[in-house]
Amino acid sequence: MVSAAKEILERLAGDSLPDWHLVESALRRKTLASGECLFLVGVAHPVVYFVKSGVIKMVYETYDGDAWVKAFAAEGRFFASIAGLSPGGVTSFSAVAACSASVESLPYHLLDQLGDKHPQWQRALRKGFELYGFRKEARERDLLTLSAEERYQRFIEEYPHIAERVTDRDIAGYVRVTPVALSRIKARIKLRQMEDRLDI
Repeated sequence: MVSAAKEILERLAGDSLPDWHLVESALRRKTLASGECLFLVGVAHPVVYFVKSGVIKMVYETYDGDAWVKAFAAEGRFFASIAGLSPGGVTSFSAVAACSASVESLPYHLLDQLGDKHPQWQRALRKGFELYGFRKEARERDLLTLSAEERYQRFIEEYPHIAERVTDRDIAGYVRVTPVALSRIKARIKLRQMEDRLDI
């Protein structure tokens, strides 16, 4: 079986990774049903995940019970709660299967130790944190500068492979609108598309 973790980490490193046998023995695989929780907010969980199949959603819950989707991770992506990786840290969000999914996980302390020993591992970790930073910055920019409709359209254009597998409620949580507001956005877009076709 081809390891998703190995594929992703070697892609980040741009090279094969030494001491992989140490990683293989620590690798854990898990299959989740849609809606199953991978980990909860506020727990010690210094683990990095690699998605082999399906979609995982990362969720923030507000004081009044609303759930907003921070991000989605589909095949070929990795994720972790950065706050939970440091000693004594705890997760800042929950991770839940948005549809049936298969993931692999590795303890962060092992990756960190390998990074201290080998430049290939150090490069993989550096690239991973860079990617995380780029994605976080792009997400913050979209939330602060785009309208809800623009955020929805960007999501559909950039992640069609995710949009077709998750619920409208999850998409609304990602766009940061209510399901009712998302329904209105979709209706407006559909109406404009019909009008555009009639104009041709």
